[in-house]
Amino acid sequence: MRAVAAEPWGVRPVLFSVGGWPVPSYSFFMVLAVGVGLLLFWRETRRQGVGGEPTFMVLLGALFGGVLGSKVPMILLYWREMAAQWPDMTLLVTSRSVVGGLAGGAVGVYLAKRRFRISARRGNLFVPGIAAGVAIGRLGCFLRGCCGGTPSRLPWAVDFGDGVPRHPTQLYEMVFMVVLLATGLVAVRRCPQPAGLVFKVFMVVYFAFRFVVEFVRDEPVYGLGFSLFQWLALGMVVFYAVDLAILYVETKRCKVAS
Repeated sequence: MRAVAAEPWGVRPVLFSVGGWPVPSYSFFMVLAVGVGLLLFWRETRRQGVGGEPTFMVLLGALFGGVLGSKVPMILLYWREMAAQWPDMTLLVTSRSVVGGLAGGAVGVYLAKRRFRISARRGNLFVPGIAAGVAIGRLGCFLRGCCGGTPSRLPWAVDFGDGVPRHPTQLYEMVFMVVLLATGLVAVRRCPQPAGLVFKVFMVVYFAFRFVVEFVRDEPVYGLGFSLFQWLALGMVVFYAVDLAILYVETKRCKVAS
């Protein structure tokens, strides 16, 4: 995430005005992303008939974990800037990471299920909402000019305000999530999948994509030339790949037993 400069940084940092009050593009699309995500989650619970208190507690775990997790990578990356601005917490409040949010949300779900002794897998319910929410949120990032890419000479490179054309990595991710959402929903509608399978596949595919796209994102690099987000993404790919293998073995055993 590039530290956003003052106006006029971004393609369209202010989306519109209401009564003379500017409505920031980033804030507008973040709120819209959360609303659409929750709406799609609710629709999936209705479609699959799995509403009720257990699902609600899992959702709460995902939300709290996601909010906290989205802050952790940003604190690790920008703690000096945050400390220098103290007690102004604008940077802390506005900074967030999709990678950290998904990882934190997964941890939140795990803890909620353990706390309330919920054994049923609810991961598939989250996939449409996550994919749509990330796609909408990345549009806000693009308009604001945050989370951009490295300098590029490609014809679709975008100048976000410093006179340097850059990879519009926000749009790369937005398009990827729209395609993933469309293909995933078609596949699920045609052939219902085992509980948790769609979510695990989604996590592997998304984090593999994030690992690759980070090579053209403007982020500081660490060990082996990877960014912090690449290391997190790589860890999540390995974790959910192993989780998929375990689910596959469990499914095979159930088929044999039946």
